[in-house]
Amino acid sequence: MSMLAPLRLLREPSNTSEGNQSNATVGAGGGWCQGLDIPNELFLALGLLSLVENLLVVAAVLKNRNLHSPTYYFICCLAVSDMLVSISNLAEMIFMLLLEHRVLVMRPSIVRHMDSVIDMLICSSVVSSLSFLGVIAVDRYITIFYALRYHSIMTLQRAVVTMASVWLASTVSSTILITYYRSNTILLCLISFFLFMLVLMLVLYIHMFALARHHLHSISSQQKPPTAHRGGSLKGAVTLTILLGVFFICWGPFFFHLILIVTCPTNPFCTCFFSYFNLFLILIICNSVIDPLIYAFRSQELRRTLREVVTCSW
Repeated sequence: MSMLAPLRLLREPSNTSEGNQSNATVGAGGGWCQGLDIPNELFLALGLLSLVENLLVVAAVLKNRNLHSPTYYFICCLAVSDMLVSISNLAEMIFMLLLEHRVLVMRPSIVRHMDSVIDMLICSSVVSSLSFLGVIAVDRYITIFYALRYHSIMTLQRAVVTMASVWLASTVSSTILITYYRSNTILLCLISFFLFMLVLMLVLYIHMFALARHHLHSISSQQKPPTAHRGGSLKGAVTLTILLGVFFICWGPFFFHLILIVTCPTNPFCTCFFSYFNLFLILIICNSVIDPLIYAFRSQELRRTLREVVTCSW
């Protein structure tokens, strides 16, 4: 798959020459360091599937008034972030195929601008996905620990301000990343943001599940049924923990790739890891395919609404 300009440089360090990379790859282990040749059709198919799935999630949230709450608005924004991955992937595929078959003829300057736009969509989806996962974690935390004050804390106005702030920050940061993509400082900022959000969500979820364990112990000792509100909140925490785990599995190799670019750009084993960049891209697209399935299987209300959307029962 042909990569666009900044993503090409994320495939391998800019200070590693082609000859050095070839020698390092051979020295690191030969055959299994040649990477994977992933067909363009797989990128295209996964991109289309992800786009359809996330469109259904957005449509379901908009359709059902019972889902018009800050939590589901945040989940809807996460679905839009996943859609950005799909749209950028499809746009890149179509763009490159048209250029390769000479159906589309453009000046190099226009091609570079198109590259930047598509790459900005990808970078924006990274930042916004991480941010909304963090926002959803905080929202669940407030739901569980400040249940009686939740509606006064997480008002619709504050939710709108939060969503607008995340999208604005994602757009600005992705623009900076594309402009200064050659700088290791920018990569370090992106890696630091990933690690910060990961630690924040882990701390919040550990605290939430510690409370869940204590709550279940209290119920068993007093032989009282759990309240519907607390049970629903904890189920939401489980759902979002699954989302976090899937995100880490799918995006982790890509961020580890960035760490290696900064720390060991010429090491033979790091160079061998770089050769699997296309696999990391497939994992990223798989994340946007898996997320809607998690929403559907974990939420009965959303599952029912998705069924209505698919059967056009408006």
